[in-house]
Amino acid sequence: MREEMQIAILGATGYTGLEVVRLLHKHPEAEVTYVSSDSQAGAELADVYPHLRGVLAYTLEGADPAEIAKRADYALVALPSGVSTNLVPGLLEAGVRVIDLAGDHRLPDDVYAKWYKKQPPAPTVLERAVYGLPELYKSQITGASLIANPGCYPTATLLSLLPLVKNGLIDPHSLVIDAKSGVSGAGKALSAGTHFVEVNENFKAYKVGEHQHIPEIEQVLTDVNPSGEAVTISFTTHLVPMIRGILTTSYAKLTGSYSTEDLLAVYREFYRDAPFVRLHSAGNFPQTRDVTASNFCDIGLRVDPRTNRVTVIGCIDNLVKGAAGQAIQNLNLLAGLPETTGLLNVPVYL
Repeated sequence: MREEMQIAILGATGYTGLEVVRLLHKHPEAEVTYVSSDSQAGAELADVYPHLRGVLAYTLEGADPAEIAKRADYALVALPSGVSTNLVPGLLEAGVRVIDLAGDHRLPDDVYAKWYKKQPPAPTVLERAVYGLPELYKSQITGASLIANPGCYPTATLLSLLPLVKNGLIDPHSLVIDAKSGVSGAGKALSAGTHFVEVNENFKAYKVGEHQHIPEIEQVLTDVNPSGEAVTISFTTHLVPMIRGILTTSYAKLTGSYSTEDLLAVYREFYRDAPFVRLHSAGNFPQTRDVTASNFCDIGLRVDPRTNRVTVIGCIDNLVKGAAGQAIQNLNLLAGLPETTGLLNVPVYL
């Protein structure tokens, strides 16, 4: 009989960490053996989140890499950017395989410092990181000791565009991406911009042209660009007055004369072994409600023959496929399990 994976969850009181807790509770091969929150160490997680009473009983602890290594084989680090950098080296040194849900290990050190305005991780740690987008890098993920879990906006954007860029079907320099997110994407920390009064009955763009996820998206698109040229994008994010969900609308100039059905055939082939990518038929497009609380990414597209441009719409739940669910998908790959293990949940429609 296979032994259960022993898992540490760091940062369990944040929205992403809480979602990791929820998803692993139903995972048939996982045992959560360590749950941390430095700010609330000693408290019961069910006292912080009363909806867990009678379901889960975890006492929160401080994040101690040496102690974690005694009780866990894997650590899912759901801490803010700039914080996980301080803990990951100790975990790796102790032999724990790490999935970092923050942005600390996704970019080269100089790029990270420029866009995140934080001290980058040590080069010796960064060189061990594998970008954790399973639909593209599955073979590299399985043998890694450190997974850089992708950001929520990059996940929806990249899955929407990878087949087009990799197959040379669009001019990558023509890419314009309009992205919208629910408020939970901003995290649990209080800020004036995510206050109820500021968000409710309102719709606004933010970090126009300077969102920290821009280089992450460009890096992966450049990696698959057959010409080898660096890809640059126009990327604008918007805050929507809803709790969770991301919808991205991407526009690009086609390099040839293709129909909607031609491109859908390319997508079906590209994602034939990707269980969490669902394609809509011609004339149908996803909505955030289709994927709420699930690990699915739904994609729809249309070619406009008048302009010879394609519009691609992608939807994910920012807390699941955009964070916690994708981390568990990566965890499954690290452990040699089917990547769908514990994740084939029906989306919550209402």
